[in-house]
Amino acid sequence: MQMEQQMQRLLVSGRVQQVGYRDWMVRKAQSLGITGWVRNLTDGRVEMVAAGEEQALAAFVEAGREGPRLARIDAIDVHPASERPMKGFTKRFTA
Repeated sequence: MQMEQQMQRLLVSGRVQQVGYRDWMVRKAQSLGITGWVRNLTDGRVEMVAAGEEQALAAFVEAGREGPRLARIDAIDVHPASERPMKGFTKRFTA
């Protein structure tokens, strides 16, 4: 039985830039089979779009709440997203 893919947009605030947060999330996504992307925003937040099975996405969001050692996550806003299917999980340029 094929599990249904879901897609979410995450906006992460706190100390999440220049602490290895994006690279850490890329590794987490790859280990969980999540596709999508991550980028810094000019306001200091990090934005991600993530697609995967429900359990994998839940684990990905939880990993995002933890972050790497130097990060401090104040909040993660999670919203449904709809984009074209993506391959892999990539780091994008700041928007």
